[in-house]
Amino acid sequence: MNYKMAYENILTTLQNGILTITVNRPAKLNALSKGVFDDLDGAVKEVYGNSEIKGVIITGSGDKAFVAGADISEFGGLTKEEGKRLASRGQDVFNAIENAPKPFIAAVNGFALGGGCELAMACHIRVASETARFGQPEVNLGLIPGYGGTQRLIQLVGKGKAMELLMTADMIKADEALRLGLANHVVPAAELIAKSTEILLKITSKAPLAIAKVIECGNAYFTDGVKGLEFEIDKFGECCETEDFKEGASAFVEKRKAEFSGK
Repeated sequence: MNYKMAYENILTTLQNGILTITVNRPAKLNALSKGVFDDLDGAVKEVYGNSEIKGVIITGSGDKAFVAGADISEFGGLTKEEGKRLASRGQDVFNAIENAPKPFIAAVNGFALGGGCELAMACHIRVASETARFGQPEVNLGLIPGYGGTQRLIQLVGKGKAMELLMTADMIKADEALRLGLANHVVPAAELIAKSTEILLKITSKAPLAIAKVIECGNAYFTDGVKGLEFEIDKFGECCETEDFKEGASAFVEKRKAEFSGK
């Protein structure tokens, strides 16, 4: 699959197997418009289909915002069914990120509010700059999060604190996000992309099929009707039949670095 670089609302670069996606609407604090969702959808599909892409960083343009929420100008006069379609579209894109067979890191460089916080939570790991701010302020607008926020925030920080944040619309700083488990790391702004890249390069040096199955198993814990331990047994068995397992075991015995092929 050829690597596509032309999008209207995001910027993309591919280097050393890492695709960096930058939401590029700085004048609107990178708000999630229909066009942004269309572009993210295209980029995520590319991640699934392009073997050159090993991992992904998502960040925002400028130094003020990661994504400061949804584009509220597109919300006017929505009917119930239109609202449901809007939320469903956002969930489809964010679910594709969460379930991707390759690691996604949110490099949160400023405000991650509403849909922006939901986008960050859909990623597998969150690295925040010291200036990052997180929150779900939807109740201030008479709304609730619609892109998975009520579910993923509880998964990450626990029900009690999540309910408080969802109902008060409070915004929290990066250090509190780290303490609560919403952020994995907090670094100075100048080190944000470097730290995210460092983590991804470490992950992508491992067996890619095993990484994909770790993601599947981690997500299975929260999937209704799936027995996580049984699911893990099945995925473990699948790993045993891969070339990567044979290479990894041989390299361990031979005391050399494994060279994984993703097969």
